[in-house]
Amino acid sequence: MAKNVRVNVEYLTRVEGHGNIVVNVTDGELEECRLDIVEAPRFFEGLLRGRSIFEAQHITSRICGICAVGHTLASIQAAEDAIGFQPTQQTILLRKVMLHLEILDSHLLHIYLLVAPDLLGVGSFVPLIDTHNEVVRRALRMKKTVNDICTLLAGRHVHPITTVVGGFTKLPSTETLSEILSVLAGMKNDMDETVQLLLSLKFPDFSRETEYVALVSDEDEYPLLYGDIGSTDGVRMDRHEYRKITNEFMVSHSSAKFTRLSRDSYAVGALARFKLNSDKLREEAKEVAALCGLDPEATNPYLNTVAQLVECVHCYHDCIALIQDLKGRGVNKEEEIVVGLNERGEIPISAGEGVGAVEVPRGVLFHNYVVSADARIEHVNCIIPTNQNVNNIEHDMRTLVPQIIDLSEEDITLRLEMLIRAYDPCISCSAHFLKVRFHGGKS
Repeated sequence: MAKNVRVNVEYLTRVEGHGNIVVNVTDGELEECRLDIVEAPRFFEGLLRGRSIFEAQHITSRICGICAVGHTLASIQAAEDAIGFQPTQQTILLRKVMLHLEILDSHLLHIYLLVAPDLLGVGSFVPLIDTHNEVVRRALRMKKTVNDICTLLAGRHVHPITTVVGGFTKLPSTETLSEILSVLAGMKNDMDETVQLLLSLKFPDFSRETEYVALVSDEDEYPLLYGDIGSTDGVRMDRHEYRKITNEFMVSHSSAKFTRLSRDSYAVGALARFKLNSDKLREEAKEVAALCGLDPEATNPYLNTVAQLVECVHCYHDCIALIQDLKGRGVNKEEEIVVGLNERGEIPISAGEGVGAVEVPRGVLFHNYVVSADARIEHVNCIIPTNQNVNNIEHDMRTLVPQIIDLSEEDITLRLEMLIRAYDPCISCSAHFLKVRFHGGKS
C-alpha cells in the first residue's frame, strides 16, 4: 500500500532563526517538500546607506552574534577594497587569528550543543547535563576559552570593537600574546577529547551529488580570509564577480533569496572548503580527517559536522602558529589606528567600489559597497552563507524523503531536522528585504 506522510515542523529547533519544514507525500508520491524561511527582513543593507565606512563594521557585526567577527572582517575588506587601502602584514595576521577563533567558537557550539544531542538520542543539550556531564563541561570550557582570547584581541568577542578599517585601535602586547599561547596550550586535551567524541558518534548514511563553492587560492595556506571563488565543477572567478557565482533569485515560500551556479543549487560551508582545499590543511587536521574517514569525494551533507571538526583542529594549531609568528616579529604599536583621525585624513579616501569575500563558519560571505569620495556608503549588497545553502538544503530534502519513506513520521521528521541542522544554518542572517509590488502597479 502506498504511504501517506505529513511533516509540518513549525520553528525548527537548534538552529539560529526561524524556519519551517513542510513535507507532503500522498499515495507514495512526493507532492511538497520545502524549507520555509519565515524570518522577517532586518534592513541592514538599508541601514548602511549614507553611513561612513568607518562605522560600517560596527553596524554589520550586528547581523549575527555568532559570526560577528566574520561580518566585521568582510565589511572592512569591502571598505578597504573600495578606497584602495592595503592593510599591513601585522594587521592581516591578527585578522586571521580572529577569524580562526570565531570558526573555532562557532564550530564547537554546533558540534556540542546543536548536533550532539541528536546523535546521543536526546531532544536538546539540557539532558546531557545529567547523562554526559563531562561533555557539557568540556563544551562550555572550550567556548569560554575561545571567547576570552577573542576579547583580549578585539575588546570583546561578540561585536568586536578594536577591529576597524585600516587596522586595530588597540594592539596586543607581547605579554598578551604569551598569555594567549599559554591558554591555547591548555586547550589541547579538550581538542583531543572532542575528536574522540565525534569518532564515537554515527552519522546518517546519505549522499547527493551537488556543486560546492568556497574560496580558493594559489597560496599554500587554507584560504579563509582571502582568495578567489571556486567550485567543484571547475568554476573559478575573482571575488569581484561574485554575482556571477550567486545568481540570486526569489521563491514564494522564503524570505531568504536562493542561489545557483552550474547546477540547480550549490553548497557552501566546512564540507565545501574541505572538498576544495583539503590539501592545504595543517598536518594535524589531515590526520583527523583520515581518522574520521572523511575524504574530498564525500557528498554526505551530514558530514559537514565532521568537516567542522577537521577545521577546528586546523584553526587551533594554525592559530598557535600565527600568534608565535606575531610574537617573533614583535608587535609594532605604531600601527595602532586613531579612529577620530580617519575621516580627517589619516587614511586616504577615494570613491570606488569594493567587495569583501570571507569564509565564515557557515561558508563564504560577501559584502559589496559603493563608496563616495567623502567615505559614505552609497550602495550595499550582502550575501550570507545560509541563503546560499537553503536551495541546496531543499534539493537534499527532496532526494532524502523517498529514501526514508518507510520510516515512521517521527523518524522522518528527525532525519530532516538533522539534515538542516547539519548545515548549521543562521537563518536570521539570510533574510533580505524584498521588493514588493502592490496591486495597482506601484512598488
